Amino acid sequence: MASPSQASLLLQKQLKDLCKHPVDGFSAGLVDETNLFEWSVTIIGPEETLYQGGFFNAIMTFPSNYPNSPPTVKFTSDIWHPNVYSDGKVCISILHPPGEDPNGYELASERWTPVQSVESIVLSIISMLSSPNDESPANVDAAKDWRERREEFQKKVSQCVRKSQEML
Repeated sequence: MASPSQASLLLQKQLKDLCKHPVDGFSAGLVDETNLFEWSVTIIGPEETLYQGGFFNAIMTFPSNYPNSPPTVKFTSDIWHPNVYSDGKVCISILHPPGEDPNGYELASERWTPVQSVESIVLSIISMLSSPNDESPANVDAAKDWRERREEFQKKVSQCVRKSQEML
């Protein structure tokens, strides 16, 4: 089990690595310089997706036993997506606790493992924006729009993109 000091050291290293070697599509930093367990992340809407041109802010909160348990990621920007709850919380396999899925929807290999990093998490979220999973949605209304009312879905996403640009 990782101790809080081990988690702090790992988070410090991951933040330092991201600062030295930025990754296209997002930026990350601490919400408060005194707390390594809460990060502010901005994800740039991926090109050739409905989210292109958007700047979506999120808070990534790490547990004290990171990397043994996954962080939570919650958008603070409005976002309309089948895999994001209405409160902004992201629901993707990589953020689900390690081990077997009690509901049988995911393989253990799709869920959290301690080898994941902030970079791999954010890249998974960027991938989620590119290809929503409407099979097991967090936001049933967004999934329904995605499947049955694509024009309505596009309109709602466009509003979120515009709003994110106005927040800059």
